[in-house]
Amino acid sequence: MPVRVVVPVEQLWHRVPGGTARATRETLIALGDIGVVETECLAAWHRRSHRAAAAGIGNVTYLPLPRRLLYETWLRCRQPSVELVTKGADLVWASSMIPPPTRLPLVATVHDLGFLDHPERSSRRGRSFFPRIWAAVRDRAAVIVCPSRAAVEDCVRHGVEPSRLRVVPWGVSAPISSPERVQEVRSRLRLPDRFVLWVGTLEPRKNLPRLVEAMEKVPGVALVVVGPPGWNLDGGDVLAPLGDRVVRLGEVDEMTLSSLYAAASVFAFPSLVEGFGLPVLEAMAHGTSVVTSAGTATAEVAAGAARLVDATDPSAIAAGIEAALERDVTTLDLVERGRERASQLSWPAAARGYAAVFQEVIR
Repeated sequence: MPVRVVVPVEQLWHRVPGGTARATRETLIALGDIGVVETECLAAWHRRSHRAAAAGIGNVTYLPLPRRLLYETWLRCRQPSVELVTKGADLVWASSMIPPPTRLPLVATVHDLGFLDHPERSSRRGRSFFPRIWAAVRDRAAVIVCPSRAAVEDCVRHGVEPSRLRVVPWGVSAPISSPERVQEVRSRLRLPDRFVLWVGTLEPRKNLPRLVEAMEKVPGVALVVVGPPGWNLDGGDVLAPLGDRVVRLGEVDEMTLSSLYAAASVFAFPSLVEGFGLPVLEAMAHGTSVVTSAGTATAEVAAGAARLVDATDPSAIAAGIEAALERDVTTLDLVERGRERASQLSWPAAARGYAAVFQEVIR
């Protein structure tokens, strides 16, 4: 008999869905493909015209409450319970850490705990909201799943017994663009011949100001910035020192992003805190040389296939970028190892990992 799992998926509609929503969506689709888990998804109320965000993930029950009210009702009043709105489930998977009230066993995914260590990097609402979610997960979850060992270590440091923790890495499914498609995107976006690519939400932990300072030390190479505005960071002010050497694209579709990865000379991702760092894996899948932060989850994801730098030192970031721009034996070896690393991590593998956790919990 398949394990029946209830999954809150409201993060698919967040203003900045980020890697959390991407990981949830891809894992749910892969779980449907392997066939050993049946899922029932829960979301806040959305008009029918806005429900496309849930395409492909299976059955979704829309509760008659808007998002903020639903979250607060779950946390403060412990209503409406999962049992009230669904029947026959074996457990609940809090895929973005937000736990609905339930008497069923709870599996929660914790992507990172940066909001506890550096609350100043969170939005005003995040500073209040996420610690309350964490307290609920810490106290109620039978098992907490993390995408990296680094995230597991953070959970232990914040009071979770190691016996309750599991690691299930994310996967990669970035479509690979043809040379013709890459050239079309180059022409349409008027991209320079050589550029460093950065992908992410504009927020403090992504460390974009230090990357800009580093790029000031790398002459003749542009910086292409992809991703939505976030919080506590003014993209215009941060990028201003590079003048016409910066191309800010905002959000782009999946195929355009794939072409940008393929066209980039270097992918630079010197984040201060990550739970995984999906863009690093996507860049490696495209055969792009990667520079990322030493001592973080992104270094764990890269697994020796990227140049690692001190993310707090713009000079070190610049040196890493300059080395990656050299198409020497070392760079080519890292690129090949990056392709191999990306081939090892897939969404079907992530789904199998979660299915094993679910089966373990109900046993």
